[in-house]
Amino acid sequence: MFTGIITDVGTIDRVEQRGDLRVIVATGYDMAGVDLGASIACSGVCLTVVDKGAGGGTGGGASGWFAADVSGETLSRTAAGQWTAGAKLNLERALKLGEELGGHIVTGHVDGIGEIVSVTAEGGSHRVVIAAGPDIAPFVAPKGSITLDGVSLTVNSVEDEPERVLIGVNLIPHTAAVTTLGSLHAGSPINIEIDVLARYLKRMEHYRGR
Repeated sequence: MFTGIITDVGTIDRVEQRGDLRVIVATGYDMAGVDLGASIACSGVCLTVVDKGAGGGTGGGASGWFAADVSGETLSRTAAGQWTAGAKLNLERALKLGEELGGHIVTGHVDGIGEIVSVTAEGGSHRVVIAAGPDIAPFVAPKGSITLDGVSLTVNSVEDEPERVLIGVNLIPHTAAVTTLGSLHAGSPINIEIDVLARYLKRMEHYRGR
């Protein structure tokens, strides 16, 4: 379980094909405090630490590194280009009981892949519009929560179109600076996780209507 509050931006140092794809991620985390088998959300995808060490992998410059295996199913359901050497990942360690829940409840399971339609300056912030498939539409609402590449954000606007839904969010300077979202541009693919509460409400609605 996560909150969508990013605590580090890691870099994929290298990838290895060994059945599943193994990614080695350089991170600022002190890996001495991270157990093997622990969960780390990587740009919205919950992965399991299968190996770890000090230093920043072969690239150097980071406090530590961890390895995680990415299955074929995960590859097929996440943003293209995310699992390549040099790619930046928004990282978040699993929530511990008693910690502050600063974002919203995030599971680390990607529900769909969106595409950035536009990024425009709006005051000191940026307004980002994302296009998603119509299957995402029932689960988003203005002032609700959404997770984009692992980052908890508030939905500002929702516009339904015949073949897609347009979701507008506001990206403040702090969020742009401490996550990968500051480098978004039109055409960028992005991982989307809907609010878990919306998922259960939709399920309840389905059974209520039977």
